[in-house]
Amino acid sequence: MLPGTEREDVERGGKIIMPPSALDILTRLNINYPMLFKLTNKKSNRQTHCGVLEFIADEEKIYIPYWMMKNLLLDEGDVVQVESVSLEVATFSKFQPQNSEFLDITNQKAVLENCLRNFACLTTGDIIAIKYNQKVYEMCVLETKPGNAVSIIECDMNVEFAAPVGYQEPKHEKKPAAEEMMIDPADLMPEPTGFVAFKGSGNRLDGKKKKENPDDQLNQVKVAYQRGIPDYNYSIGNIQFLRNIRSVTNNENENQEGFKPFAGSGSVLKTKKKKT
Repeated sequence: MLPGTEREDVERGGKIIMPPSALDILTRLNINYPMLFKLTNKKSNRQTHCGVLEFIADEEKIYIPYWMMKNLLLDEGDVVQVESVSLEVATFSKFQPQNSEFLDITNQKAVLENCLRNFACLTTGDIIAIKYNQKVYEMCVLETKPGNAVSIIECDMNVEFAAPVGYQEPKHEKKPAAEEMMIDPADLMPEPTGFVAFKGSGNRLDGKKKKENPDDQLNQVKVAYQRGIPDYNYSIGNIQFLRNIRSVTNNENENQEGFKPFAGSGSVLKTKKKKT
C-alpha cells in the first residue's frame, strides 16, 4: 500500500512509517530516545509495540507490516491509536516457531539474531514474521523480561526456543533381532589354554551329585574378544569373518530355491555367410 517502488525492508522488521507532522509534534515534546510507540486497536482491544523507520507517509496515515496488522486485527483504512512510550531494555525472550520447518535451519539463534536487527521492541503474545532464504517463518513471542513489552535496541538478551507447534519427538525404533549380530565374537576366539580361574565343576558338601544345569554350559568362561589382536593359534585352512546375519524369509527361500544360475537350456546363435 506504500506508494512508489516496493520496499521489502518495511515488511521484514517491526518498524512503521509515519507522516512528517508526527515528527514535528515529537520534537516539541520531551520524549525519550529511541522513539518507541504503542499501537492500539480499540475495536478489538489489541495492542502491540513498534519503532519508527521514516517520516514520509501521507498525512493521517501510517504504514505498518502485514504481520503487525494481523496481530492487531486491522484492515486497510482502519483507525489505530499511536502513542509514544518508553520501554525497559530486554534481558530475556522466548520464542515458539509456528512450523517445524524452522528446525531445518542449521543455526536458528544466529538467524533470529540477524532478523531481530530490524526490530525495535517485542511484545508478549505477538506473532512476528522473519524471512530467511526467501521463506517466511512465523515466531510467537511467548515471554519477555523484565516486562510484557521490551526494547531490543543495543541490548544483551538471552534467547530460548520452545518446541514448534505440532512437533513430535521422533520415535527410535529398535532394530529387529534378525538384523542384530547373531554371532558373539567371543565364540570365535580360541579356547583358553593353561590356568583358567573357576573353570572346575565343583562338588556338593553333602556328597550328593550335582544336578546338571543347562545354564552352566552357557556360563562357561569365554575369552574376551579384543579387536586387532591376532589369533596366535590360527591353523592354516580356516578363515572366519564377522558379519551381520539376518534370517531369510519364506519368500526369499522360495526365490533362492527356484533360481539356479546357468540352469537354463540356453540358445544357439546362427550366422549366415554371404555368398560371393
